[in-house]
Amino acid sequence: MNFSVIDMCSTKTCLALPLILWVLINSVLTLIGSALVTFVEPQAAGSGIPQIKSYLNGIKIPGLLSLRALVAKAVGVVLSVLGGLACGKEGPMIHSGSIVAAGMSQGRARACRCDFKILKNQRTDHERRDFVSAGAAAGVSAAFGAPIGGVLFSLEEGASFWNQTLTWKMVFASMIATFTVNLVLSAVHGHPEDLSNPGLISFGKFPDISYHIIEVPVFLLMGVFGGITGALFVHINYKLTLFRKRYLCAKWLKVIEAVIVAAISAVVAFLMLYFMSDCKSATNHSEKEEHTLQIYCPDGEYSAMASIFFKTPEASLSHMLHQPLDEYSASTLAVFSVMYFMLTCWTYGLSVSSGVFIPSLLSGAAWGRLVGIGMSYLTQEAVHNIGKYALIGAACQLGGTVRMTISLTVILVECTGDITFGLPIMMVLILAKWVGDFFNTGLYDLHIQLMGLPFLPCDPPPLTIHIPAKQIMSKQVVTVRVTEKVGRIVTILEQYPHSGFPVVDDRHLVSGGYGKLKGLILRSQLLLLLRAKCFEIDKSTKVKLSLSDFQDVYPRVTPIEDLFSDEEKNFTVDLEPYMNPFPYAVRENVSLPKMYTLFRGLGLRHVIVINDTYRVQGILTRKDLAKFRARNKNLQLRIQELKVVHH
Repeated sequence: MNFSVIDMCSTKTCLALPLILWVLINSVLTLIGSALVTFVEPQAAGSGIPQIKSYLNGIKIPGLLSLRALVAKAVGVVLSVLGGLACGKEGPMIHSGSIVAAGMSQGRARACRCDFKILKNQRTDHERRDFVSAGAAAGVSAAFGAPIGGVLFSLEEGASFWNQTLTWKMVFASMIATFTVNLVLSAVHGHPEDLSNPGLISFGKFPDISYHIIEVPVFLLMGVFGGITGALFVHINYKLTLFRKRYLCAKWLKVIEAVIVAAISAVVAFLMLYFMSDCKSATNHSEKEEHTLQIYCPDGEYSAMASIFFKTPEASLSHMLHQPLDEYSASTLAVFSVMYFMLTCWTYGLSVSSGVFIPSLLSGAAWGRLVGIGMSYLTQEAVHNIGKYALIGAACQLGGTVRMTISLTVILVECTGDITFGLPIMMVLILAKWVGDFFNTGLYDLHIQLMGLPFLPCDPPPLTIHIPAKQIMSKQVVTVRVTEKVGRIVTILEQYPHSGFPVVDDRHLVSGGYGKLKGLILRSQLLLLLRAKCFEIDKSTKVKLSLSDFQDVYPRVTPIEDLFSDEEKNFTVDLEPYMNPFPYAVRENVSLPKMYTLFRGLGLRHVIVINDTYRVQGILTRKDLAKFRARNKNLQLRIQELKVVHH
């Protein structure tokens, strides 16, 4: 291992070898992980939480829940952590849990063309979305050993649609995930009968933790500081993401950037080990440390900075929360918190599988201990319980970055196993969110905006009640007739990427317009009808498809122009047996807030706009609603209409 080489080369005559070896190991592992994500499935990049949040909001993202994404995510996050990047595995576990749940709901795997002929009644968008919500909750539960926190996370950050049935599904999935991880980890640790490992991450127990009323103002100030640093993190990451979108578009450039960050992370860590001479006596060490390293310390002592870097981020976090006051010097904590904060900010957004939970908690715990050291000069209580300041600092930093409140409170309480600090944690998280929201939006919401996804928040923009549907709808509507020619359907599918088309009756149309609304047919249905050649050649020859045919087949997006002869293009297809005869439609004078509630509450992607005689006037999509944003400038609230760019 590289830390053994560092111990052997602890003299100034042997500095180059461990540094080169460290950089080489980090770079190679990160290269493999980044290439896997970049070239196999780009949707596996990052934590996946913004994409899962968008999917549960009703946005369909190709490749997000595929088997390739699961493999790239699971293997990629292992390589990212091994590569020394400032990232965690908790966010990717949420994405992985969602992928597994989505696959289970379908009872098949499209990538390997395997259909187990089970759960056929679950093969609907609604059921799949519920399974994904439960999978996200199970991912949090498996990572933190916090089943209730996982359910609340899915409620607060994920699910846009909630009902009683979904609640028990989430609780059941979270409990099973916690038990499974507990069972496996207990067996790995050599005591399968002792189920004492509920999650992959354990903050450890706080047996004698308490706080006094005089410390509450200090906690609140830490919440303010966490909100400011969280907003700073989001702002820096925003600038970095814009730079990547502008200059790092090529896939090979994304891989090179990830390798450069891994190499610089190793160099920064090495320089901190070399210049920060925070040496502690090994004889007085409170516990036997497997990776306690002497580095550049005298005999009989070990490096406190090395005890942070040569552990997993989760172990370092637990170390921060429970070690005594004199374990780390103030200079070590200050330098580490700043440098790790910057490395985490640079890492998030790379083309690697990574999470931001544990790095934010770790940097927050570092500056939280720094506050505890300062408080030790004022009160003797901080000397014995410095871990509580590290816990509050960790909560403030993560809360100020991702702007989570309820779920993060419960997750931290479940991880620590002590309800004593439930109220202070909730107070500082709310304050951190308020302060952070004053400057910018949360990290996940920021990346949803940068990805250009038509995400609909829980409430419609204010001051939009006067905006009717006819003002924002798309008036250029592509419609099909109840009985349509094959050639026209082929032309429509080749020229327009729309996912659904209104079916109209234009027999009595006098001039202009699109005819009377009869139903809606999806693009996937039209593709299947054409490939099955359900043509109406004459009264005696007609191919019929059943509902199971549409459930069992996923039409591939392949060219269909060359599949039909000129004679076949003159045949007709009767769409009435296959179309949805009762699509969602609104009148042209319906206000934007009502349409917003309809889209978000039902997870719709499009709604047809009709007049008083049920004739089609236009169509509304999520982009038509998502482009309206409220902006507060100079204490004046204004509505901004963004420009929609079609790629």
